[in-house]
Amino acid sequence: MAMGVSPAELTDDDLLRELGHLYETRMDALRHAADQAYGEHTQRMAQLEAEYLRRRPAREIDPQRLREGARAR
Repeated sequence: MAMGVSPAELTDDDLLRELGHLYETRMDALRHAADQAYGEHTQRMAQLEAEYLRRRPAREIDPQRLREGARAR
Protein backbone atom coordinates (compact mmCIF):
# COMPACT_ATOMS: atom_id res chain seq x y z
CA MET A 1 0.00 0.00 0.00
CA ALA A 2 1.28 3.49 -0.84
CA MET A 3 2.11 5.54 2.21
CA GLY A 4 2.07 9.11 0.97
CA VAL A 5 4.82 11.26 -0.39
CA SER A 6 8.35 9.95 -0.12
CA PRO A 7 10.00 11.53 2.92
CA ALA A 8 12.92 12.67 0.73
CA GLU A 9 10.49 14.77 -1.33
CA LEU A 10 9.05 16.64 1.66
CA THR A 11 10.20 20.12 2.55
CA ASP A 12 11.66 20.53 6.04
CA ASP A 13 8.42 22.14 7.24
CA ASP A 14 6.32 19.35 5.76
CA LEU A 15 8.58 16.70 7.27
CA LEU A 16 8.25 18.22 10.73
CA ARG A 17 4.49 18.61 10.33
CA GLU A 18 4.12 14.96 9.26
CA LEU A 19 6.25 13.77 12.19
CA GLY A 20 4.21 15.90 14.60
CA HIS A 21 0.97 14.44 13.30
CA LEU A 22 2.27 10.89 13.64
CA TYR A 23 3.35 11.53 17.22
CA GLU A 24 -0.08 13.01 18.00
CA THR A 25 -1.82 9.90 16.67
CA ARG A 26 0.63 7.28 17.99
CA MET A 27 -1.22 6.36 21.19
CA ASP A 28 -4.52 6.08 19.37
CA ALA A 29 -2.93 3.83 16.75
CA LEU A 30 -1.34 1.68 19.45
CA ARG A 31 -4.56 1.29 21.38
CA HIS A 32 -7.20 1.12 18.69
CA ALA A 33 -5.82 0.47 15.20
CA ALA A 34 -5.94 -2.87 13.46
CA ASP A 35 -2.60 -4.67 13.32
CA GLN A 36 -2.09 -3.72 9.67
CA ALA A 37 -2.87 -0.04 10.31
CA TYR A 38 -0.58 0.04 13.33
CA GLY A 39 2.19 -1.57 11.27
CA GLU A 40 1.80 1.03 8.52
CA HIS A 41 1.85 3.81 11.12
CA THR A 42 5.06 2.38 12.54
CA GLN A 43 6.64 2.01 9.10
CA ARG A 44 5.78 5.59 8.10
CA MET A 45 7.10 6.93 11.40
CA ALA A 46 10.38 5.08 10.89
CA GLN A 47 10.71 6.43 7.34
CA LEU A 48 10.09 10.02 8.43
CA GLU A 49 12.43 9.77 11.42
CA ALA A 50 15.17 8.28 9.24
CA GLU A 51 14.79 11.17 6.81
CA TYR A 52 14.97 13.70 9.65
CA LEU A 53 18.18 12.10 10.92
CA ARG A 54 19.62 11.96 7.40
CA ARG A 55 19.05 15.69 7.01
CA ARG A 56 20.37 16.57 10.46
CA PRO A 57 23.26 14.24 11.31
CA ALA A 58 24.73 16.91 13.60
CA ARG A 59 21.47 17.82 15.31
CA GLU A 60 21.65 19.41 18.74
CA ILE A 61 21.84 16.81 21.48
CA ASP A 62 20.57 17.74 24.94
CA PRO A 63 23.33 16.80 27.43
CA GLN A 64 20.63 15.72 29.87
CA ARG A 65 19.58 13.04 27.38
CA LEU A 66 23.02 11.43 27.50
CA ARG A 67 24.09 8.79 30.00
CA GLU A 68 26.36 11.27 31.82
CA GLY A 69 23.48 13.73 32.16
CA ALA A 70 21.25 11.05 33.61
CA ARG A 71 23.91 10.07 36.10
CA ALA A 72 24.29 13.70 37.17
CA ARG A 73 20.57 13.89 37.95
